[in-house]
Amino acid sequence: MQVPTVAHDEVMAALRGVIDPELGSDIVELGMAKRATVTDDGKVTVTIALTTAGCPLRAQLQRDIRSRVGSLPGVTSVELDWAEMTADEKRTAMDRARFNISQRTEATSVGPTTRVVTIASGKGGVGKSSVTVNLAAALAARGLKVGVLDADIWGFSVPRMLGVDGELGVVKRDRNLIVPNERRIGEGLVRVVSMGFLVHDEGSALMWRGLMLNRGVQHFLQDVDWGDDLDYLLVDMPPGTGDVQMGVAKLVPRAEVIIVTTPALAAQKVAVRAASMARKNFLRIAGVIENMSAFTCAHGESYALFGEGGGEACALEAGAPLLGSVPLEASVASGGDVGEPVALGEGPAAEAFRAIAARIVEEAVPPVEMAGCSARMLEAAVAALDDAPA
Repeated sequence: MQVPTVAHDEVMAALRGVIDPELGSDIVELGMAKRATVTDDGKVTVTIALTTAGCPLRAQLQRDIRSRVGSLPGVTSVELDWAEMTADEKRTAMDRARFNISQRTEATSVGPTTRVVTIASGKGGVGKSSVTVNLAAALAARGLKVGVLDADIWGFSVPRMLGVDGELGVVKRDRNLIVPNERRIGEGLVRVVSMGFLVHDEGSALMWRGLMLNRGVQHFLQDVDWGDDLDYLLVDMPPGTGDVQMGVAKLVPRAEVIIVTTPALAAQKVAVRAASMARKNFLRIAGVIENMSAFTCAHGESYALFGEGGGEACALEAGAPLLGSVPLEASVASGGDVGEPVALGEGPAAEAFRAIAARIVEEAVPPVEMAGCSARMLEAAVAALDDAPA
């Protein structure tokens, strides 16, 4: 069977989705992606020039490049050739970073080392919010600091499901910032922002149109004091592929996407649209989660109430790994109703969420580790900008 070929421009477009965590810009714009070669049998070789040869971010960049380029149709393997920038190239990269910072009118308040993960699907009813809160709880139980942004402005449900309430506070930094509500889980922490904290009645309907929805999510990304110590920011996306999805892709170009589907073929086909939109916005698809898989009754018999194979088929079509399947259990819904995520308890669903969280940390979207990096060019760029005459 002939292997479909991948174009050089497609490879470079995928590399634009790889963001240097220190400099906050993509590696193509910074001049780090020197060249890419593609053979007829789909082997891709990318030459990357690092700011400093020994920087620990090399492993992070390698994972991102391999996952983004490797998921392109027609790519059979990805090889990386490493080089180090010359002094002139480093100065150029710093100038570019400084310029980007000065021109970034839509900069977010999300820290440079925070891994942003959007939980998305093409349709409603597949359990995106349930997956989001349980992953947040499972990650926090591992001692991590996790933010949850409830971007489903109309259908907010995260506060109730996480058992977090109260009015949002305000803190004075260089400007006034919203303070998220928090819940401590073991040694970890969950910070939450949702429209649910801004309405007086949980049953109130928000009749907002596209631009207002997008602006609301923009405020949550720009005007919230998420903290530089946040390991992950999980974004509970609304269903579909509309204004909010495009707005998040523009504001957080380094975001990863996890697609949620059910085993049903109809849900899988719609979920693939979310994967297609992610690729068009140069976002990496970190994986697929199949929710509401087989139900097992008390006497041990298993029933595939919503069909079978949807998660695996979606992952195959999206070119991403299947991170796991969450069985259909009443405890998932009941836990959300009382604000105690099932991931903090026992049972098959709890084990499934914890296993998926482990795969996220260890494989799919590992935390950024910048300790000991000698380049520190982001700080240099910011300091130079601060010292520049007005």
